[in-house]
Parts: sequence; structure tokens; C-alpha cells
Amino acid sequence: MKVPTKTAATEQIIKGSRFLSESFVISGQAEVREIIKSQKQKYADATHVCHAFISGKNAEVMGMSDDGEPGGTAGRPMLDVLKGRDVTNILVTVTRWFGGTLLGTGGLVHAYGDGVKQVLEATEFEELIEKFTFYLTCDYQQYQVVKKLFENYTLYEIKEDFGENIEISGQIAQIDFEEFKARIFDSTNGKVNPEIL
Repeated sequence: MKVPTKTAATEQIIKGSRFLSESFVISGQAEVREIIKSQKQKYADATHVCHAFISGKNAEVMGMSDDGEPGGTAGRPMLDVLKGRDVTNILVTVTRWFGGTLLGTGGLVHAYGDGVKQVLEATEFEELIEKFTFYLTCDYQQYQVVKKLFENYTLYEIKEDFGENIEISGQIAQIDFEEFKARIFDSTNGKVNPEIL
């Protein structure tokens, strides 16, 4: 399953109507509401701001809106494209400015579906990695050993707090955690023991 890392925007003109497709990185449903609200304010002159989204580690949360287009002609085809791509944590909006020519239901389904396909092609993705947030504390002597071991792993969002001892937190892929924990524990003679937060 893939998650977006960078958003994108693409545009198409169909029979005078302008369709602007944009992708967004999301972590949940609350963000979707905020982005849609902001899109509607940003494009107050647009006829429709339709959307579809998928989120959750198993792509279990989904939603869509036709935003005034005939039922099933915008949100549904947009969501169908997303569902067919094995992606999650993504919101796509397609904003339409009506150009005077009716496209008919088939034309709308194609326009909105194609808009999503195009913006997905332009969006950057990476594999979804399940991560643990870890925490450890060590003295200044152990710190050098711990830092050297860190080089063997891909770690994310590392934070270090230097006080009487050094507190370190960060994220690591779940599949690497047990080995990571054991190596740090062994290398510091059992004095440093990373925990999952």
C-alpha cells in the first residue's frame, strides 16, 4: 500500500469547462473537512468542488462528494479510481468551472475519473511503513555507542534532549524494532533499554 509524500495539481479543459485536480496528504477525516472548507473558500468562483478520499492503515476510511453534480457522476468515479490504486492517506479534489456546455452523465464520469488518474500520475508516493515510536535514556558515555548503532537503521523524527542524561525519542519500522532494541541493550551491557511509547 502506498501513501503520498508530495502533492500535485493537474488541469484539463473539456468543452469549455475547466477541471482542476489536486491531491493532498492526509492522516484522517478531520483534515479532509478542513481542506474542503479551504478549497471552497479559495475557489469561491468555481461551480463545484468535488472530492474523494481514503485513509487508515488498511484504507478502511473513505468518503466522497458530488458537490451538486448529478448523483454518482463525480465523487463515485473519483473514489473508484483511488480504490483501484492501492493507496491510502490521500484526498483528491476536482474543482470545476462550468464552461457553458453540458457534458452529460457519461461525460462527467469520465472527466472526474480522468482528473483523478492524471493527478495521481503527478503525485509522488512511497510504501506505507508501520512504525513504532521509541524512547530511551542514556548517559553521555553510552550516547556515542547508541549513536553509532543508529547508523544501521532508518529512523524518523529523532529528538534528543540533553540534560543530566540524554533522552532520545524517534520512530522506527515495526519490523526492525526488536533487533534494534536487542543490539542497543547488548552494546550498553543492559544499561540502555529502548521502550515503545
